[in-house]
Amino acid sequence: MAELLLELLSEEIPARMQSRAAEDLQRLVSDGLKAAGLTFTKAESFATPRRLTLVVDGLPVAQPDLREEKKGPRVGSPEQALQGFLKGAGLASIDLAEKRATDKGEFYFAVVEKKGRSAAEVLPQILLTAMDALPWPKSMRWGDGAKRWVRPLHSLIALFDGKVLAGQVELGGTMAPVAFGNTTRGHRFMAPAPIAVSSFADYKTKLRSAFVMLDAAERKAIIKQKADQLAAAQKLTLRADEGLLEEVAGLVEWPVPLLGKIDAAFMELPQEVLVTSMRAHQKYFACLNPDGSLAQRFVVVANTQTEDNGATVIAGNERVLRARLSDAKFFWDQDRKIKLADRVPALKNIVFHAKLGTVAQKVDRIQALAHALLPFVPGADADLVRSAATLCKADLVTGMVGEFPELQGVMGRYYALAENEKREVADAIAEHYK
Repeated sequence: MAELLLELLSEEIPARMQSRAAEDLQRLVSDGLKAAGLTFTKAESFATPRRLTLVVDGLPVAQPDLREEKKGPRVGSPEQALQGFLKGAGLASIDLAEKRATDKGEFYFAVVEKKGRSAAEVLPQILLTAMDALPWPKSMRWGDGAKRWVRPLHSLIALFDGKVLAGQVELGGTMAPVAFGNTTRGHRFMAPAPIAVSSFADYKTKLRSAFVMLDAAERKAIIKQKADQLAAAQKLTLRADEGLLEEVAGLVEWPVPLLGKIDAAFMELPQEVLVTSMRAHQKYFACLNPDGSLAQRFVVVANTQTEDNGATVIAGNERVLRARLSDAKFFWDQDRKIKLADRVPALKNIVFHAKLGTVAQKVDRIQALAHALLPFVPGADADLVRSAATLCKADLVTGMVGEFPELQGVMGRYYALAENEKREVADAIAEHYK
């Protein structure tokens, strides 16, 4: 039994596509192997920002020999029927067919024995077919080539039983094809030199020495563990964010969590603004104080180790965050200069749906529905309901929601409280999206 190792090295693959692409590659190659009669014991796929890897264990070195029986026409059938049967069975003469008695008479049978091809002959086409069938959500061409791939393809490892398979990926145009080989590269900055490998074990070990963690689950665990340690050293906790953890693990091949600081001037901003700005734009993890409030710290995950233990990286990220939060603070300060009620007329300028009119018309319908439901909700206050229905969409025309659409409703609540609206109205603005 032998091992198949496949690696596709390219420019950075978007983090959101990596896990699915690895699964699709494993599925497509596995289906191709089964269709070719090549059984295996185990298949496993991996993804990093720059590579998709597949290893298949327990493959035979050749396809099994096949013995196939084909039933032909009845003995004594016309010559035309006999010739059609011979052609379909690949026989040169009817004398090579067997005569067998059945309950419906005597018929010709052809026994075709097909010698299995070596796996090394069959595998290249299986791999190329799987690559072409990989369903990327978005793909691209580069140079003047016609080949589409998620990002420009650099190299391809295709090893079977320790030997390079014969094959190449045609890119088209004047682009040189990418030949199957046994060479990859490590970390883009810390170990960019070519690395020759002979097996999956050798491949994984050498990548590790070249600052590449192949397994996304390991990268996630390292990020979580070290980020928790950094926060704990400051008597803080890391704000739970599984989605961000998954994404960041797809952005780095050698994760190095570092602890940064938020300028005190920005801590007056709503917690949701700080978290959203750090998360959406910078992929930073927020930290929490013992009382659950947002701390003046964040964790950034670098992709390199530096001689100054990340000091320059931290300073650079703090500078970028300062600029981001300066914009957010500007929106926060400016938005509060105009009352939510005064923003409602501007909703006439936003189309909700081509056949349903503007957001202002939608607000009118919300008001009408809320008024109609009032009698059926015990204890409902008509004035508070009317205010909430009128103001619920007003924050859509604020600068903050324009910058962070995911904060619609949330910011409306903050602005309503700042204007001394009843808390019930403010909460309704935030919660009506639910």
